[in-house]
Amino acid sequence: MYKKSRALAEPRGKGVVRGCRLFCIGGDILSKKQRTVSLIIFGVLIVLLLVGVILSPTVEKEPIQAAMKDGVLHEHVRVNFFGLSVHPGLISAFTVTGIITVFAVLTRIFAIPKFTKIPNKFQLVLETAVKYFSGLAKQNSPHRNGFLGAYVFTAGVYVATSTVFELLGVQVIAENGSSATLPAPLADINGAIAMGFMSYGVILISGIIYGRAHGAINALKDFSLPISMSFRLFGALLSGALVTDLVYHYLPLSFVLPAIVAVLFTLLHAIIQTYVLTMLVSVFYGESTERHEKKPKIKKQKQTA
Repeated sequence: MYKKSRALAEPRGKGVVRGCRLFCIGGDILSKKQRTVSLIIFGVLIVLLLVGVILSPTVEKEPIQAAMKDGVLHEHVRVNFFGLSVHPGLISAFTVTGIITVFAVLTRIFAIPKFTKIPNKFQLVLETAVKYFSGLAKQNSPHRNGFLGAYVFTAGVYVATSTVFELLGVQVIAENGSSATLPAPLADINGAIAMGFMSYGVILISGIIYGRAHGAINALKDFSLPISMSFRLFGALLSGALVTDLVYHYLPLSFVLPAIVAVLFTLLHAIIQTYVLTMLVSVFYGESTERHEKKPKIKKQKQTA
């Protein structure tokens, strides 16, 4: 009882420091024997991984040049989609869009009506995301930001979800009978170009509606923006896929490590590309819809002699 009351009366800062010390050093949590056993188990796992790397059989793989070319152009893997020969990235795009749509509908029907003043974990995560993108829109476009906040939120969710979708490893049957993994939708150049041009269309149309001629000129002068956004998305996601292919084709590293590399690159690209795309759209949207009030002309008074 004394120990419990002492722990409750202990200052918060000291309690945190003490807890960190216990977890970092393991003074009162793991005994010396337990630490020794843990180190032995960890060492055995490392040895088993090394043995697996050495003893793993050599599998005939296509040349790395062909693998990278197919990762960029996707000439050999085609999927039959209602009679049309399409790239698997199109199936990925439809799948991600369906997942987001179903999630949004279910959230609106079942979750949002139960939101309270004291948020639960799901409500807190959702409100934090909405607040971030809404704040990004208000910061870069203080005059017209209602639609901008909704668009950057939707675009950010789509980019993040479509990038992480690659980790699921969904398999489909290609036209040649082989099994193919659905890639990230934006890893296909067509998906990246569509995303870039749609974002530029939002900037251009909003500039014409709100900024009139001046807004249209501001949007049109950045004619290279859709190309830069498209290839930025495509290049970032493609680089992760190519690095993973390199790791797979290098035999000493093709055991366990590719999974770690793929997860790290995918999560990193999801965060970076979501931030970059939403930031660019917000900044250029704010410039095209900025108000320009004409300054009143000051009449010069004639001086009388």
